[in-house]
Amino acid sequence: MSNDSTTTGKTTRKPGKRAVTVTDIARAAGVSRATVSLVLRGSPLVGANTRARVEAELRRQRYVYNRTAANLRRRTSSSIALVINDLSNPFFAEFASGVDGALGGKGYVTLLGSTGESPERQQAVLATLMEHTPSGFILSPAEGSDAAQLKQVLGAHANVLLFNRELPGADDWDFLALDNQQGAYQATRHLIERGHRDIAFFGGHDQSSSCHQRRAGYRQALDEAGIAPRAQWLVESAPNRVDAAARAGDLFAGAGHPSAAVCYNDSVALGLMLGLAARGIHPGRDFAVTGFDDISEAALATPSLTTLAVDPRERGRQAALLLLQRLDAPDAPALRTVAPVRLCVRDSSAAHAD
Repeated sequence: MSNDSTTTGKTTRKPGKRAVTVTDIARAAGVSRATVSLVLRGSPLVGANTRARVEAELRRQRYVYNRTAANLRRRTSSSIALVINDLSNPFFAEFASGVDGALGGKGYVTLLGSTGESPERQQAVLATLMEHTPSGFILSPAEGSDAAQLKQVLGAHANVLLFNRELPGADDWDFLALDNQQGAYQATRHLIERGHRDIAFFGGHDQSSSCHQRRAGYRQALDEAGIAPRAQWLVESAPNRVDAAARAGDLFAGAGHPSAAVCYNDSVALGLMLGLAARGIHPGRDFAVTGFDDISEAALATPSLTTLAVDPRERGRQAALLLLQRLDAPDAPALRTVAPVRLCVRDSSAAHAD
């Protein structure tokens, strides 16, 4: 008598036999191999009854889908990797939501990684994500990233979209930027028009391309107004709320104090306002503050934050669509896209007391 028994056309295997295949599932469920493959990939082309029958057979035979092997066979993947430099920043949470929504609408799954601003961590994250053979990468590089090292782990011909931070040596990759210089220029002009002349630039690190560009916009507005920038009022901090609050006192360490600050981003601005309040200085009344990003919390803060609106969720959607466009035309020239920003005036940018 055979070790295999047949019941209603279904084959049962004892432990130790070969791995269950798509052919086994198709034969037992009475469908084609192509139908089983469509069910495994979550295709909407399979009818509900057929899908239920195939899924029941997958469970009964304990079939394990090797997605990586399937991707290699098809030379494609149903996933896109999104790697960001600061998962704690609400801007990136909204950006990631926009990416995931746009990719999901096209049948892709988003693989998320965070580098914590560490190039070494970034290399490790990318190497791990490469094991899943994603079709492409959306990457906001960590500070100090090296294009040659990134290409070593991703491959010279990877489909990559860089976001917000420029990376020397990566001109062959697509790039989606925010209009950093123009945004900081608008914020500084706004404070000058409100009577401020002692204006600091607070937060971020100058070696970051986005911070460098925002400082350039700040200096441009000061130069046009005939105001000389003061080196002691270019205060660096990690681009987060905690470090910004801790560094607030640096603005008042020397002779002469600023009456306003253009902040690197909204998280820095909100941290600075906490640091000011701890010193008995009321933001929006005694000291003017502007941010950059217009995260959801900006309008709810006390005082509400004047900032540059960039619509992070829409930027995420835009990044996803640009990468999908690259997948459709992998040999097209690299594309550089600059997203506009808009000054959103609220209560934090008080006029000068005089």
